Amino acid sequence: MALPQLIPSHSSSSSSSLIHQPSLSPNAVSPYLLNPNFKPFSNSSSLFQSRRFHRLSSLRCFASSFPEKRHPYPPQSDESVQLPLFPLPLVLFPGAVLPLQIFEFRYRIMMHTLLHTDLRFGVIYSDPVGGTSDVGCVGEIFKHERLVDDRFFLICKGQERFRVTNIVRKKPYLVAEVNWLEDRPSSDEDLEGIADEVESCMKDVIRLSNRLNGKPVKEAQDLRRNLFPTPFSFFVGSTFEGAPKEQQALLELEDTAARLRREKGTLRNTLNYLSAASAVKDVFPSS
Repeated sequence: MALPQLIPSHSSSSSSSLIHQPSLSPNAVSPYLLNPNFKPFSNSSSLFQSRRFHRLSSLRCFASSFPEKRHPYPPQSDESVQLPLFPLPLVLFPGAVLPLQIFEFRYRIMMHTLLHTDLRFGVIYSDPVGGTSDVGCVGEIFKHERLVDDRFFLICKGQERFRVTNIVRKKPYLVAEVNWLEDRPSSDEDLEGIADEVESCMKDVIRLSNRLNGKPVKEAQDLRRNLFPTPFSFFVGSTFEGAPKEQQALLELEDTAARLRREKGTLRNTLNYLSAASAVKDVFPSS
């Protein structure tokens, strides 16, 4: 039986987009959550990219294998800086790990520049229909390998979020002025309580998904890993593989409580779907 379809609790259309239209033509992906076989690829000759995952039962999620590294000059939310941009058919979240292979000429030029500066570039979600979003996440290069044919293998980690305010240039690669985004302080929201509810929903989804796929039903481990609510909300969003528009909507939110509530709604909808599928399987075991 197929793994559960992600059922967002809100419309996930992006609010705005850039004028720039990227040359990437990503393959269409089905919106499935928790699919261990799903890997997003671009069918453009410009880029081959993949992701590596740590599995939490059948839940796909990101976890860094690198020590925490702080940028020497942490940006302030009211600063405007220039940032090279890399449009991709995926959404990068703060704390998520992204392996890339770069071989298009203009992006090889960008990599040569980055490796002699601060190793940071902007990843922004792009699709052929909706264009390129104006909110993205900084990817910082933690490991790289330059091959003899001048291709690059990179491992990046998501850092700060940003919003594009102005396109500086489009050639040889996209450069824009950006402002940094931070979540607004919550008033008297019980963020810890909401985060715990989201974690509980994730564990239920894992349990039912394993049951439907004939895997041993085990109690899920600690998913929060002592994360505060804001980084935990980014972690949860990074697990919603196959639904990049919903991920982009979560990335753009500037309120931790709102992000967690939206994620809880999506997980509950998915849990309802799994419960119904499990009931059908109990009645018709052969199916």
